Amino acid sequence: MGTADMGTADKGTADIDRQLVRIGAQPFRAKFHLSGREREMVQRLGPLTIRRHAVDFIATRVAPAAPAKDGKQTPYRGHPVFVAQHATATCCRGCLARWHGIAKGAALTDEEQVLVVDIIARWIERELAAAPGSTGQFG
Repeated sequence: MGTADMGTADKGTADIDRQLVRIGAQPFRAKFHLSGREREMVQRLGPLTIRRHAVDFIATRVAPAAPAKDGKQTPYRGHPVFVAQHATATCCRGCLARWHGIAKGAALTDEEQVLVVDIIARWIERELAAAPGSTGQFG
């Protein structure tokens, strides 16, 4: 599966992959995987729609300087992006600060929002590619 499938910028894919390996080594993060329902949702809706959902979720739930219910704003299941956010430590401003060096207290820049969405999209790509019987193809 190529990085273009979920819209991840090729330039940063290797860096994102290294970051995902580091975060995935943490036991809490390592336990997150897409369920059958969430995998089906990704396949049914396609990569661009899932990416648009990620853009919207990040813009409304994480990007503000002081998000409502910060630290509790991201559900644990129900959408592949939510699962990916917990797996990648992009679920709240505290996790963004600790794992990605994006400071709390200021709204995320457009560039930071793109990076967060790229991280989420790349995790979903990797998760789908790792599925037993996967062809590595998306959509």
